[in-house]
Amino acid sequence: MNILSIECTHAALSAAVKKGQVIIEQQSADWRKAAEALVPLVEEVMAKSGLEKRELDCIAISSGPGSFTSLRIGMSVAKGIAYGLGIPLIAVPTMPAMAASFQTGKGNVMAVIQARKGEYYFAVYRSEELSSGVWHDEVLRGSASDVAASAQGSAVVGRQLDELRPLLAASGSAYAEADFFSARSLFPAAARLFKAADAAGLNNVVPDYRQMFIPKVGKEQ
Repeated sequence: MNILSIECTHAALSAAVKKGQVIIEQQSADWRKAAEALVPLVEEVMAKSGLEKRELDCIAISSGPGSFTSLRIGMSVAKGIAYGLGIPLIAVPTMPAMAASFQTGKGNVMAVIQARKGEYYFAVYRSEELSSGVWHDEVLRGSASDVAASAQGSAVVGRQLDELRPLLAASGSAYAEADFFSARSLFPAAARLFKAADAAGLNNVVPDYRQMFIPKVGKEQ
């Protein structure tokens, strides 16, 4: 099975190709320039894989929550490729995919993504959920203290959450920087979800923004 995956929800940008059992991945430091960097990144990873786009079975996209701007760009690029090839686009929820890429087989894992300044999306997953790939879809939103209170000894994964670290340590929770979470992390879920995927259902695949964009703020939300 050949899959192209894209992850650009927040603080990182990557594209990967699964060619049978072989995985090729390219990452970029230009996350905030996703509009310019994503298409060249996809072309580069496809060239390195040796696959023609027509050989792809599906496209996987990390669907959020995350940056409004990056989610919109990533989804647009993924949809454009899927439409052109007539293949399914598989939306992989970002938070459980991030937690599953870290999980060690025991205990709970909390995934955290910053929303607005001082606010976070967070969700706790049991190890058995992550192992099975069948996740709940409840994502909470709250303050740093809300995150720490809900962690309660869970392993916590996220990106650039320095202000949370003291609170998490006080609650007995270990924090791990999620630099291990990238486009390749989407493959297990994409392969499972492919069975129910429908190339005709592209219009129903949308980013999981979780909040409205407010233009007057002047920054992406």
